[in-house]
Amino acid sequence: MPYPKDQKIKTRARILKSATELFFRYGFQKVSISQIMKEARMTHGAFYAHFESKEALFSASFLETLRDRGRARLVKAPLSVKKLIALATSYLNLRQQENLEPAPETLLFNEIGQHDERIRPLLQNSYDHLRKLLENRITAISRLQKLDLNPGLISDRARAILASLVGAITLARMLPDETERSAILNAAQMQILALMGVQALQPAEH
Repeated sequence: MPYPKDQKIKTRARILKSATELFFRYGFQKVSISQIMKEARMTHGAFYAHFESKEALFSASFLETLRDRGRARLVKAPLSVKKLIALATSYLNLRQQENLEPAPETLLFNEIGQHDERIRPLLQNSYDHLRKLLENRITAISRLQKLDLNPGLISDRARAILASLVGAITLARMLPDETERSAILNAAQMQILALMGVQALQPAEH
């Protein structure tokens, strides 16, 4: 007997919610369909009634997160400097921070080095989304400071910020020396502040 339409929608949303939480914390490769369905408190067999593959679910999860964050930012301030510099210090401890929510930038960090051709377009989407937010923020700051930055320079600064942020997180995750990890993240924060044109702010506490 087929499920009522509203029940099918609710079931799909339940799977999507569980998958998003797991992908957000552990990344695509480390999460299995069995784990997702266990988190959703459903049988493994029910998965394929809603998604054709784990890749399809991952794509749906990312696109839903992108839509949610877009809606939220319509009524909130754009990507703040405080949020941006906090990313470099908070990301290493995501599993212990229950108050953090899935966001497009998380995909960029979690899936560094991902070679799955079905996932890479989402990485590009995540990168483009975050770069645009940075460009908007740099533009706003430059106007407040009455600086005349051309669009090409603004885009290059956004790229450099992402390179600094992602590079620092990648390197810090590889090193066992906690002191050096902290030093790398602090240096990245200061670099980000300089590129944003907000040198007066202090880096976030570790």
